[in-house]
Amino acid sequence: MIRAVVFDAYNTLYNVNSVIPKCEEFYPGWGTQISLIWRTQQLQYSWQRSLMGNYRNFWVLTVDGLRYALEELRLPYNREIVKEISNQYYFLRPYPDVTEALNIFFPRQLAILSNGTADMLHQVVKNNDQDKYFQNIISADAVKIFKPAPEVYGLAAKELKLNKKEILFVSSNGWDIAGAKWYGYITGWINRTNSPIEKLGVKPDYIVSSLLELALKTKNI
Repeated sequence: MIRAVVFDAYNTLYNVNSVIPKCEEFYPGWGTQISLIWRTQQLQYSWQRSLMGNYRNFWVLTVDGLRYALEELRLPYNREIVKEISNQYYFLRPYPDVTEALNIFFPRQLAILSNGTADMLHQVVKNNDQDKYFQNIISADAVKIFKPAPEVYGLAAKELKLNKKEILFVSSNGWDIAGAKWYGYITGWINRTNSPIEKLGVKPDYIVSSLLELALKTKNI
């Protein structure tokens, strides 16, 4: 029986590409490229710093990822520009089906488990008027390492006081789903881009094209 649903935040609930309009304000014609490189570097830094044992929180990685993207594209910037664009992570927009899906998942315990800092997560939830849905907002910052490290996934079971087999973990990131599956959670992969399954030795329990589809599929489980 699924007693709780734990969601990844970035690109699962909230579309990281909703930073593109702000990027376009400063760099017309470059917004999509900036967003793509920025997100790639943000993730690369999380994995690299975890492996090196040289932790910096996700806000630092977010800012550094943006700076890298601008430098790779040879775009001039200053501290004020970086701050204003980076602050869009507090205002990321949810995917269109998120609210309807959350209403279906409710009244199970709902939580967020993310690499983002507690401040980043609380702000984006608040700015989208979604506070009522999430009983717990859990940050990898608590263990000073990033997903897919098992220590991060363990935070959810501990915080919710549930057996891992009672928790459905939801992410749009295949590597994140693999990490959660290895840890022992039931997993739901939101495969919006019809990507192949990651070759990491495990398969998701549910593969769907939208969060709403997953909500409907697991409604009575």
